[in-house]
Amino acid sequence: KKHDNGKLGIVTTIFPLYDFAREVGGDRVDVTLILPPGAEIHSFEPTPMDIVRINESSMFIYIGDELEPWVPDVLVSLKNDDLMIVRADENAVLLSGHDDEEENHEEHHHGDKDPHIWLDFGIDEKIVDAIADKLSDIDPANGAYYADNARSYNGKLMQLDDKYRASLKRCSSKTIMYGGHFAFGYLAARYGLEYVSPYSGFSSDTEPTPQKIAEMIDNIKKNKIEYLYYEELLEPKVAEAISRETGVKLELLHAAHNLSKDEFERKLTFLDIMNDNLEKLKKGLGYR
Repeated sequence: KKHDNGKLGIVTTIFPLYDFAREVGGDRVDVTLILPPGAEIHSFEPTPMDIVRINESSMFIYIGDELEPWVPDVLVSLKNDDLMIVRADENAVLLSGHDDEEENHEEHHHGDKDPHIWLDFGIDEKIVDAIADKLSDIDPANGAYYADNARSYNGKLMQLDDKYRASLKRCSSKTIMYGGHFAFGYLAARYGLEYVSPYSGFSSDTEPTPQKIAEMIDNIKKNKIEYLYYEELLEPKVAEAISRETGVKLELLHAAHNLSKDEFERKLTFLDIMNDNLEKLKKGLGYR
């Protein structure tokens, strides 16, 4: 089912999937990101127009039921039997959330699996390949084109991975102090980093306890931490409060779920964001 311009319509839920689909599909596809600029995926609900858009597309790409719990109901309601569905977390082993033993599991609206798999560049390579394979199934005439695009983009992801590995090895600290919801579990696991966050769970509607915030303040003072990271698109109230209390400097560590309007206008890519994150990590973790 091609659009009037002869291109395949692809709908994706979050920015990295949108970027991967554009890279692999090139000029043979029209890719739509369902999240409006600046919107948060964790609290997102699709509009009737979004559902029509998914129904009229050739391919729908999402992470999985942990991140987008609304997807199964939407898929059941669709009239489009030819829709090719790519569920990205089928290409990953999901990490469990970092729970304190005494914590009440009811707080985890996200389940206790971490859905932020796109922050592991090895998993991204598998997602990129899956998109290329499924595009080739829909459009075999251009199979080689999609495979080439995937290979070339995965080469860039591998270069980025090498750069992360080499740079983070040369950092004196291995602990990321994060004042927001921690989306970087996969990145931390891949490069042997630890992280500390006052939040439990991954969903944007949890709030840290005063006790957790106090622990983090002590930790920063005791270990003379200089940088505290905060998350994109949400008001970094907790990070700002900790900074006022400790004088710690704040840096954005961008998990790339989505872009702001301004970032879209600047045509920021997933690779741009991740290169920028690496510079900020080097600064905060004492790169030598």
